[in-house]
Amino acid sequence: MGEPKLRVQDVHLAFPGLPVLDGVSFDVAPGEFVSLIGPSGCGKSTLFDVVAGLHRPDAGRVVVDGRDATGRVDPFAYMPQQDLLFPWRTVLDNTALGLEVAGVPRRTARRRAGELFGAFGLAGFEGARPAELSGGMRQRAALLRTVVQDRAVLLLDEPFGALDSLTRADLQTWLDDVRAGFGWTVLLITHDIREAVRLSDRVVVLGPRPTRVRCEIPVDLPRPRPQEATAAAGAVEAEVLAALRPG
Repeated sequence: MGEPKLRVQDVHLAFPGLPVLDGVSFDVAPGEFVSLIGPSGCGKSTLFDVVAGLHRPDAGRVVVDGRDATGRVDPFAYMPQQDLLFPWRTVLDNTALGLEVAGVPRRTARRRAGELFGAFGLAGFEGARPAELSGGMRQRAALLRTVVQDRAVLLLDEPFGALDSLTRADLQTWLDDVRAGFGWTVLLITHDIREAVRLSDRVVVLGPRPTRVRCEIPVDLPRPRPQEATAAAGAVEAEVLAALRPG
């Protein structure tokens, strides 16, 4: 196996009176899709903030492409659960915003974002306002805004958590398909075992706070993966559920 794209190495973090991360370590290979799952309150979001450079750990480090990236935000494109689209900006202007903030000229940012509208199912909506889009389209726009920044690692923090089950399933299918075409390296937080198994090459299971990696479960299922439950996927889901249970 070659050099990992992302390495989280023995990361520790405590807030006053509250130990949260207790030596978390895992790798993500180039082009791999890895999900983080664990009990509520175990520290998944805090770990994501450490990886994204928003918190510095008390010990340990984050490595991207073999270089120390601890405390750096520039290697990562981060998409939160809420789409955070500005209602007064057009969809095109919203998707170009991250590039503009990074210093890319507005015309260049709009051109680069616009080139992705077809792949993201948004062609024809460049001049629309966010209120004119469905929930699924808004999330695709938010993801486009994230990936157009062309960072080394894509961080997804429960991006479909606020959607209804049918829209969520459709977006999972779409993400699985479009990710394969772009070859993104993705780290996803989710509470949904089925979502983790459906999208991931590997699931990293965290224990209760202060959290450590309890185990890593490979998902050796063929792609594209169907929306309907299958016996093979159900067996992996059962393995993840067993790993989450205390004891």
